[in-house]
Amino acid sequence: MERTDPEKAAEADDGGAGADGSAGADGAGSSGPPALPGGSAASAASGGPAAVTGASDDPRTPTAPGGPGRRSTLSATLGSFSYTAADEEKRRGVRRMKTTATGLLLLVAVIYVLATWAKNAGAGGWTGYVAAAAEAGMVGALADWFAVTALFKHPLGVPIPHTAIIPNKKDQLGTSLGSFVGENFLSAEVVRTRLRALAIGGRVGTWLAEPAHADRVTAELSTALRGALRVLRDSDVQAIVGEAITRRADAAEVAPGLGKTLARIVTDGSHHRAVDLICVRAHDWLVEHADSVMDAVQGGAPGWTPRFVDRKVGDRVYKELLRFVTEMRDMPDHPARGAIDRFLRDFAVDLQSDTETRARVERLKSDLLARPEVQDIIASAWASVRAMIMSAAEDDRSELRLRARASLLSLGARLATDGRLQGKVDGWIEDAAGYVVSTYRGEITSLISDTVRSWDAADTSKKIEAHIGRDLQFIRINGTVVGALAGLLIYTVSHVLGA
Repeated sequence: MERTDPEKAAEADDGGAGADGSAGADGAGSSGPPALPGGSAASAASGGPAAVTGASDDPRTPTAPGGPGRRSTLSATLGSFSYTAADEEKRRGVRRMKTTATGLLLLVAVIYVLATWAKNAGAGGWTGYVAAAAEAGMVGALADWFAVTALFKHPLGVPIPHTAIIPNKKDQLGTSLGSFVGENFLSAEVVRTRLRALAIGGRVGTWLAEPAHADRVTAELSTALRGALRVLRDSDVQAIVGEAITRRADAAEVAPGLGKTLARIVTDGSHHRAVDLICVRAHDWLVEHADSVMDAVQGGAPGWTPRFVDRKVGDRVYKELLRFVTEMRDMPDHPARGAIDRFLRDFAVDLQSDTETRARVERLKSDLLARPEVQDIIASAWASVRAMIMSAAEDDRSELRLRARASLLSLGARLATDGRLQGKVDGWIEDAAGYVVSTYRGEITSLISDTVRSWDAADTSKKIEAHIGRDLQFIRINGTVVGALAGLLIYTVSHVLGA
């Protein structure tokens, strides 16, 4: 059964004395929220319906502090909405102010009763002024109690239209808030104006020019780089790198480029060192493996020739071959060297212009790329690069980090002193921010409205009340005082005009 006395309902709603005459938690110095008849402490603190209507038909049955009703309500509340210690402190402040506002209402009610009794008893004309002020104070207090309560729930539990505004209009409020933010804060012009006033380029430059700040940014970049490398799976990266290299190499025709490179090498004479090295190695090998050459010659001789003839021929071939290689090694103008130069020049031309030669090179390239050994080398390149980058990122004295630090310091110094560069950076930032707010304004505002829509209506009401409820109770107090003054003024004017 609902309690219909507005003052008792206000008293119960505001966390005042319970029906059994016990004081509320804040009035009696108890550390916990007050328990009200037929409702939990959480309902009393939040101004929920249980504080007015009760959970059973017998409103005289109190719920003890810490009882089942309180535990279940708080458990449900905390399970669906996270309250912090600061929120609880604010809720205690709201309860204290509710008690104060309700106490003031009761005070003017008592004054009205006493003043009316004194006036009827003939105590004097002053009692009329006091009664009028107290009467108007009660009206103001009740009106503001209704207005404040109607924000969060139905006053007295009666579903009066346009009450319980926050729970019932939560979704519309979220949509309106999103639209308000989008129209007034997320316009490109507003963002550009604000960013232009901040002069971010110069500030960033001054900040980066400090060695300690450059060290900090370098360390953070190194940490981010290491984290990114750890997140990436080697198998995935190797597959991507291998496929990219293979596809790029297979799509590009390498013969003309090889021909141009070879032509430059021959023109510069850079290949002579390679020919010298080959001649030296060939001479050394022949000196060390004379028997191998002799055996090869003898093994290729006909079976009917005498063995001493085979030895004579093998020895002759070996000596001529050794003489030829020695002359090539020692004579830069040896005819064989000239023949090599001509061959390389002709081959360089063929690589660039001969269709058949270019086709052969492309087939050779495709065959090489398809070999498993080449694919393994390409795939393993990522592992080597990754290890090198990780090692450099972890070492604060590595060339990578030192260069990054030096670049940051140089950038900071330029940004701090170069007005033209500052203007460019500020322009880039303004353009980027303007693009983001213009392109994604709908997504940003929908984030606000969707988030508010996902909140539980009762929890949202309690959360808002915890944050602004204390100030709203001052409205009740001010309404009582202003109502009393207005009533006194009206009574005085009426009395003067009547006289």
